[in-house]
Amino acid sequence: MPGTHSPTVRRRRLSLELRRLREAAKLTCEDVAARLECSASKISRIETGRVSVSPRDVRDLLRIYDVPDDQHESLIQLARQSRQKGWWHAYAEGVQPHLATYLSMESAASEIRFYSVARIPALLQTENYARAVISAGRLGSSYPVPTEWPVGLLMQRQRLAMASPPSVWVIMDEAALRREVGGRETTRQQIEHLIELSSMPTVVVQFIPFSSGEYAAMDLPFILMGFPDKADPDVACAGYPTGILWIEDMAEVDRYTLIFHHLQAVALSPADSLALMVSSLKDNQTHPK
Repeated sequence: MPGTHSPTVRRRRLSLELRRLREAAKLTCEDVAARLECSASKISRIETGRVSVSPRDVRDLLRIYDVPDDQHESLIQLARQSRQKGWWHAYAEGVQPHLATYLSMESAASEIRFYSVARIPALLQTENYARAVISAGRLGSSYPVPTEWPVGLLMQRQRLAMASPPSVWVIMDEAALRREVGGRETTRQQIEHLIELSSMPTVVVQFIPFSSGEYAAMDLPFILMGFPDKADPDVACAGYPTGILWIEDMAEVDRYTLIFHHLQAVALSPADSLALMVSSLKDNQTHPK
């Protein structure tokens, strides 16, 4: 995955650079909008990465900011890349905008840190486990896409991740391990899959045991992503039933990073977490329902 030409990451990098150039030129969004004969809100949306920007608009903005001609092409090329379609376009019918943004960011990340409370993170799920989670999550949804569509999308995500694996660090509450999802056999397969993944050099799995008592962020699952290019700052995100909250303010991202470090300290070591998974697997096999 790392190094993938992610349109969302390219748009994010371009928006940060255009804002930096505007501020260096000592111009407001209103000043630029007047020169471009557009609304100030358009300039704001471009600078926050909420909309894609055409190569022509980038060229006009660079002229307004008095950027030397020999520096134009790299940013114009970035604008072209930010408008390309991602691999998930083949699943476009089942990919809502907030998910497309997430997939684009995930596909470019070189480091992904997950904290999960009640379930196994998607990139580590087996197909049957994912099918059960997705089916349960469709309660009240009016989105007309068969369950197999998002399951297929997830399996493709996993295949791409395995082809060029990012560094993955997963911290889960013991509840995610103990909860039976999709029946006893599906749960058994999922635990075995986790044990196998935890042996990979790019994956670290830790569990926070019930015996740890209370700890920070007990009910606040989140994800941190880092990128191979230093021009792309780390980002945090948290999902909710109808979308994803993105946290890009560096002070807030640092706060999430601090919480993750705390969770690492509270959790069992990777070796002890492996022992917990093995114990849970034995319980699953010896205590059928």
